[in-house]
Amino acid sequence: MSISASQRLGTPAPRLSVYIPHEPASIDACIADTRITTLLAQNSNHWRKIVNLAAKVASPDDDWRSFRDAYFFNQVALVFAPELEQTDGWHWIGGKENQTRFGMTNLSASPLPGTDDLFVIPEQKLLLTPYPDYRQLSNQKVAMIREALETLGFYSVR
Repeated sequence: MSISASQRLGTPAPRLSVYIPHEPASIDACIADTRITTLLAQNSNHWRKIVNLAAKVASPDDDWRSFRDAYFFNQVALVFAPELEQTDGWHWIGGKENQTRFGMTNLSASPLPGTDDLFVIPEQKLLLTPYPDYRQLSNQKVAMIREALETLGFYSVR
């Protein structure tokens, strides 16, 4: 089963697919006009937070704002279907309820050192975190994720 165009936003060959359990408002407008500004203009601050955190993780350097504005949907996909895309990129599932939709509970993976809620599973190119919201996914945790992904070569692949 493949994910339909109405269940995702972004490139068909993402370096990072971010799985979110709900679609943004005005999904059809966002599909028709794939600029990140369209998604942000059509939706609440909640979506700005999700996009900003995804940009902070996916950006190859510290200039995540420029990455978000110019390259986000060239390298990242937001996926709303409860199944992993068949891509060579990484898969980020945020939030316990969302992880349950994918059957990603009770994994034998170890959390990143110093956390109990950040998991990177290199063999599956899988990232499991709290829901992408600033209250649950602090800049400190984003830095830990980036460090783990850097070690695994995520940022050297374009």
